[in-house]
Amino acid sequence: MDDLCILELYAERSEAAIRQTDEKYGRYCRRIAYDILQSDEDAEECVNDAYMRAWNSIPPKKPENLRTFLGRMVRNLALDRCERARAQKRGGGQYALALEEMEECVPSASDTEQSVDGALLSQLLNDFLAGMKPEARNIFMRRYWYLSSVKDIAAEFGFSESKVKMSLHRSREELKKFLIKEGVSL
Repeated sequence: MDDLCILELYAERSEAAIRQTDEKYGRYCRRIAYDILQSDEDAEECVNDAYMRAWNSIPPKKPENLRTFLGRMVRNLALDRCERARAQKRGGGQYALALEEMEECVPSASDTEQSVDGALLSQLLNDFLAGMKPEARNIFMRRYWYLSSVKDIAAEFGFSESKVKMSLHRSREELKKFLIKEGVSL
């Protein structure tokens, strides 16, 4: 079923909207949540919460791209859940590792507020990503947007883990240079 039909089901308040959403995007959403949370049970709860939020927000919202809308919602819910768990036990997982890797090239939240607003930083990151080679960009996005492990990225792309690590290291270094060149204090 195409997205317009699914959105119509939401507008009609038909429970079939959730079924069709799960049929079309369930695997995608669970993968995003699992890569962040590393737990099937937590990922499933997160996806269900995202479906509930979608149900409550469509209408009045009518997303242009349902896949992106759901993916962003699942990712944000999973990150929130991960942050709560991390605050409770100060543990890790892929979320903590990815944050640690990015600390050296992206300003911290308090520094960001002082040196550059979020919208500008977002635009700079988009400009940086647009200038990357597709392979490096895909690896970078899998790691820092989807929070996939290095092992999973290597398996997905058919690379060795060391190649993925080196690509990520080079990308972080390039990002750091790019942000400094653009006047962002790190």
